[in-house]
Amino acid sequence: MEIFWQNQKRSIIAVALLLVGLMSSMVVVPETEQAVVIRTGEPLYTINRFKPDAPFGQTGAGMRLVVPFIDRVVRVDKRVLALDMNPQQVLSSDQQRLQVDAYARFRIIDPVRMVESAGTSDGVRSQLEPILTSVLRQELGRRTFAAMLTAERGNAMSNIRRKLDEQAREYGAQVIDVRIKRTDLPEGTPLESAFTRMETDRQREAATIRAQGQKNAQIIRAEADAEAARVYAKSYGKDPKFYDFYRAMQSYDQTFARGEGRGESSIILSPNNDYLRQFRGKR
Repeated sequence: MEIFWQNQKRSIIAVALLLVGLMSSMVVVPETEQAVVIRTGEPLYTINRFKPDAPFGQTGAGMRLVVPFIDRVVRVDKRVLALDMNPQQVLSSDQQRLQVDAYARFRIIDPVRMVESAGTSDGVRSQLEPILTSVLRQELGRRTFAAMLTAERGNAMSNIRRKLDEQAREYGAQVIDVRIKRTDLPEGTPLESAFTRMETDRQREAATIRAQGQKNAQIIRAEADAEAARVYAKSYGKDPKFYDFYRAMQSYDQTFARGEGRGESSIILSPNNDYLRQFRGKR
């Protein structure tokens, strides 16, 4: 064995160096990653760069050869990444201090720009976090606390996502979505006063609705009475005798009928009294 080593030493060392160089020149990039090849400090080209319309398996992932000891490979995550913002206090337009907890989702679409501006995905995340906080303060500061409980909250989220995406493009990233987990008032006196004010506003709104309902009811009742009077007048013009009989029956019902709320008094009238003419019939 020693004789073989002495005779083949140079060949074995050459093969070993060749294998080390070959292994150093091979780069395997999976589907979930994209890579930037850097030579002498300058980005040279990308491997498996993000393409929104490229089908799975045809994006350029796999094994690539680079120049060993000269080229440096920076791997960049190709998947959707999370950006969680620490809970912040935001002052709304109605001077309410809101405790807001939000998050964003983004992906790297330009790895070369990302490497040049932020270096890594974590660098992009650290750059976007204060921008998200600033945009969130500006957007929510133009709205009231009550508005954040309505559909207007969706419009606010769209504006925040659009503005954050404009800033993220400078770091080679694309913001996909921005959401608010919670929007609460701080515990203590501000929260109690806000609840009291909201309860007062709801009571005032309910009173306004009831007053409007009573007004509408009076208008409808007056219109109905006017329509009834018109119908009565029209019927009187067509058949005065029937109208006189109908009105007399209504008067008898109010005068002689007994029931709840009616008096127990007795009335003595002469049979010849004109008020009782309908009882006499036709002669």
